Amino acid sequence: MKVIHIVPGSGGTFYCQNCMRDGALVQALRRAGEDVVMVPMYLPMFTDGNPVPDDTPVFFGGINVWLQQQVPFFRKTPRWVDRLFDSKWMLKRAARMEGTTSASDLGAMTLSMLEGTEGNQKKEVERLVEWLAEHEQPDVVHISNALLIGLAGEIKARLDEPVVCSLQDEDWWLDEIKPPHDEQCWEAIRARCGDVDRFVAVSNWFADKMSGRLMVPRDLIDVVHIGIDLAGFEQAPLEFDPPVLGYLSRMNTALGIDKLVDAFMDLKTVPGLEKLKLRATGGAVGDDLRCVDEQKRKLARAGWADDAEFVEDFTREERLAFLQTISVMCVPVEQGEAFGSFMLESMAAGVPVVQPNAGAFPELIEATGGGVVYENLVGDLQALLLNPERARELGAKGREAVYENFGVEAMARNMISVYRELLAG
Repeated sequence: MKVIHIVPGSGGTFYCQNCMRDGALVQALRRAGEDVVMVPMYLPMFTDGNPVPDDTPVFFGGINVWLQQQVPFFRKTPRWVDRLFDSKWMLKRAARMEGTTSASDLGAMTLSMLEGTEGNQKKEVERLVEWLAEHEQPDVVHISNALLIGLAGEIKARLDEPVVCSLQDEDWWLDEIKPPHDEQCWEAIRARCGDVDRFVAVSNWFADKMSGRLMVPRDLIDVVHIGIDLAGFEQAPLEFDPPVLGYLSRMNTALGIDKLVDAFMDLKTVPGLEKLKLRATGGAVGDDLRCVDEQKRKLARAGWADDAEFVEDFTREERLAFLQTISVMCVPVEQGEAFGSFMLESMAAGVPVVQPNAGAFPELIEATGGGVVYENLVGDLQALLLNPERARELGAKGREAVYENFGVEAMARNMISVYRELLAG
């Protein structure tokens, strides 16, 4: 079985849970004996390991996509002109700007991408599909999120093979877009759901949510929980002298770094937690950097600058090392997420998590027993940080459950079942 996995590339300027997930899945599928080609869009792929061969083209190069959206002339330029802007050195420069533009500024471009061959990037769609037809001849094409659904119609028309579409936090991007493009984008996705043979959500919570928002019958959405590569995860010592509060995600207000810093400052005044430390990693770009600077100023004004550390390096090796230094993990993203790979990485190291009662967080904590769903951030963090025995108990449960049910090999097996069911049908 040959599978094409189409994913948005990442310049590696922040911890991208979806990139880590996609890269790990592709490598696990290959270990299971499947022929899988990972095809990056926009930017070169940055993920753990090396799932993309050097000779794999980057399609929809970020610079060309922007030019074709803004300047009609570039919608008709020959390939040799486009190739200049798709060169590796140009895309590396573009990657440095990754994440500096918010979804609210990209409504028209998002809509154009969702329109596929009817959008301004028509020739990019045709180039990708032509390459798939001539060079790969896949049995299944898997697009990594619904923001790429504009590709599905042309892929089906040209290849006549099943198309699978993952669902993972697309609503974050779409809901940030300014009117009228926000609802236009949702309508564009709904109009193209018929081009997809099977949707695969990363959690039951998100499957239920997107069934309603996309108006897709729930039985057309499978659930395949995320799994992670468990190699190298050692049991963290969970030292509590001093206790260390950890954060692993992109460092911005949307994901709650400011809320965690405020909670940390409140906790420092609690008897028994005077020595509490804070360690955060996950990367920051654009407005994120200003947010991190503001957190540092707050801590400095309170006299606790030396008790908090914002770690820049978040490669796999550094994340594994980081997890050995913390006692409890918390990413207080109060609107929730479709899953939360950082929770699996924390629990794989035996570090308990404290997460909001939102999104798929309760689903994952119930499935693992590896943490606490909080109603009061400061109060529930305080209770766990002052009870090392309870923290270690939760950490042990989480680690056991992740190793039993949330390894990437289990995810690959479940995804293969989806593919084979489609092909059999």
